[in-house]
Amino acid sequence: MDFPSSFRAPQITEKREGELLCFTKEHGLSFSDLRFLNLAFTHTSYANESKVHVDDNEKLEFLGDSVLGMITAEYLFSSFKDLHEGEFSKIKAIVVSEDSLSEVAMRFALDRFILIGHGEELQGGKKKKAILADAMEAVIAAVYLDQGLDVARQYVLSFIKDQVNLFLSDKVAYKDYKTMLQEFLQKRKKELPLYTVVGHEGPDHAQEFKVEVMVMGKTYGPARGANKKSAEQAAARMALVSLGIARS
Repeated sequence: MDFPSSFRAPQITEKREGELLCFTKEHGLSFSDLRFLNLAFTHTSYANESKVHVDDNEKLEFLGDSVLGMITAEYLFSSFKDLHEGEFSKIKAIVVSEDSLSEVAMRFALDRFILIGHGEELQGGKKKKAILADAMEAVIAAVYLDQGLDVARQYVLSFIKDQVNLFLSDKVAYKDYKTMLQEFLQKRKKELPLYTVVGHEGPDHAQEFKVEVMVMGKTYGPARGANKKSAEQAAARMALVSLGIARS
């Protein structure tokens, strides 16, 4: 796919080109147009501080999330024929979660390539789970758009297989608290949890969301997170701890 004329990626200097090529070499990738990859590494805070108009990686993140989910589901379906749908859903939810993707991003040292605003960088933005996970999803989309589905599948499987194996061997420290809470309620034939965003604060590039969850008529929270997903996970965890299902 040609780079869309509607996309505005940051300028690729000679130094930046060297950085991007370093990434592709480390991961066995090849790009016809490095602008896809450069845009995938462009955080909102960088775009906001740029003196010229450039886009951020949010659209690529959206697409990458879907591509990642499809490839992961395909892998689970073809590789684990003894598992049922509920187990597929649980594994998938965990291995494509923010915690899992940010762990992979740190293992890949992805923070070396992310373009981030000065203010966000001072707050340790390159190490934030949400920013790292979003960049991972955006990179997946960049590979998909530039090189096609087969190459994107190879790239995703290069790390998602390991994440699945870690989960199956019970070696992940993170958990999908939303799924745990939902399964707890389903087994007891209770109404599913209701999550509500009750507020958010901070600048656009560093917002903090507050979420409450109602479980069996009782409200837990508010819990905080760098995005809606992480705040919902935190709220679900609060409910599980109060119900004696998870440890504090």
